[in-house]
Formats: sequence, C-alpha cells, structure tokens
Amino acid sequence: MSIFVDENTKVIYQGLTGSQGRFYGLRNRDYGTNVVGGTNPKKAGTDVDGIPIFANVGEAVAATGANASCIFIPAPGVRAAIMDAAEGGVEFIVCITEGVPAHDEAWFYNELKRDFPNVRLLGPNCPGIISPGKCNIGITAGEIAKPGGPVGIVSRSGTLTYQALYELKLQNIGVTTCVGIGGDPVPGTSFIDCLAAFEADPDTKAVMMIGEIGGSAEEEAAEFIKNNMSKPVVSYVAGVTAPPGKKMGHAGAIVSGGKGTAAAKMEALADAGVRVGKNPTEAGELMVEVVREHGWA
Repeated sequence: MSIFVDENTKVIYQGLTGSQGRFYGLRNRDYGTNVVGGTNPKKAGTDVDGIPIFANVGEAVAATGANASCIFIPAPGVRAAIMDAAEGGVEFIVCITEGVPAHDEAWFYNELKRDFPNVRLLGPNCPGIISPGKCNIGITAGEIAKPGGPVGIVSRSGTLTYQALYELKLQNIGVTTCVGIGGDPVPGTSFIDCLAAFEADPDTKAVMMIGEIGGSAEEEAAEFIKNNMSKPVVSYVAGVTAPPGKKMGHAGAIVSGGKGTAAAKMEALADAGVRVGKNPTEAGELMVEVVREHGWA
C-alpha cells in the first residue's frame, strides 16, 4: 500500500465513539476526508453525527468499501484493533495511540509483515498523515498546511511536524503529503519507506525530514539518501542538548552508550548531501531556499 492518501481514500475510525476518536473523526470529515464509518462492537447499528457504527472493520469494509482505518483505541486494545483492521480488509492502518507496549508493537509488526504484506501500518504513537486539501487522517490540524506541493515531509516528531507545515505555509509553500511516522522503537512505516515514496512521486520535488535522538533510523535514512535520492532533502534532528540516558518524550528518543546522538545523526545526513538545519526555523528557511532556487514557488 502506498503512503499516499487522497479524496478516494475511504476511512474507518476505530474508536469513533470515544471522545478523541469523535473529535478528530468529525474534524477530519469536515476537512474533506472521506470518513465512511466507525467501529464499536457494543454500539453497532448506531451512528456518530451521521457516520454509521459497525461491530468490526470487516463489516465496515463490506458495507462501505473502506480501504483505510484510523485507530483511537486505548493502548491495551491496539494489538487487537490492528489485527481487526488487517483481517477486515483495509490496506492502510494509521494508529494514533501512544503508550503501546513495545512487545505488542514487535508482535503485530511481524504479524503484518508475514501474513498481510499488502497492508501498511503508520505508527503507533504518530500524528497521522495529511495530503493538504485532499485527505487528513489523524490529529494534524488541516489549517496549518498549504496544498499544492512541491514539498513532502516525513517526521518522527509530532510537534515538529506541525511546525514544519506551518513554517512552509507562512512562506506560501505547499506540501504534497506530510507523514508522521511516530517515534516508538518499532514503527510500522520508516523514514526509508517514505523517502522512497517521495522519490518516486512526480509531484514531490523536495523532501523535509525531521528526526530526533535515539536509535539509528536517521543514519539508515542518510545512507538511503546518499545512494538512492535524486531530489534535494532538508533535515532537522531534535535533541541536540539532550543528556545521554534521558528519554525525550517517548521510548524511542533515548541516547544510550554514546549512540543515537543528534550530532552523529546530523553528521551522517550532512555527509549524504542533506542540508541540515540547527533548529526547526532554520530547516524551514533552508527548504524555502531549495524551493526558490529551483523555481518551484
């Protein structure tokens, strides 16, 4: 399944009857997202502001033709919710929930890879995905994103995702797709998955990549960029001042044994030809320079 979403993406909200699911499901429907249903086995046959509720994803897919789901289920139920979505027939699962046990993440990541290779999981613990003006699945505010390209964004950090979108909008620069992959130790979709998709996408001319301390995802992305990307990449890595051994917000953002530091990641990206900003605003300014140098805005 592609990382891209648009007007043809039909979304089921698992957890639509909960307060968060209802808030964002209705908000995204009002944005223009094709929200076709929700799930709750105890409330099947009811509706949320006209959106029908089904007992499970399989029933929702059969009735609506949905091809994507968005999960707002509390952490203990995420494992079952993800398998319900995969078994129910959707191709794209966006899991917003944070606090999912790493053991569960590893289990369903491998389960999907083995038994449902055509299903893409985004998250858990992510802000979701937005194709400005077309489709918004998750918790990103659509108002801060300008449609029309030419920039694609991929980020581990939710908050910095929003800042990147807004800084580009202030400079009148549009975004093709913005993907928040989340910062947990076992993400369903990686930097490399998104970079490869943006490289192949004719509408995306340049890419902004936002990383953070912990793990080796940014170094692996740098190697991919060096060997596979023809499009310009701008990056920022959060956590320059984070002391070793301290978590920065969540389990994936921790420096251990001298590995996973922001400095090392920034160096690897710079060596790959990426323009690296020292802070989010500078990264935005670097992307503005790239876009204007090429006459894309």
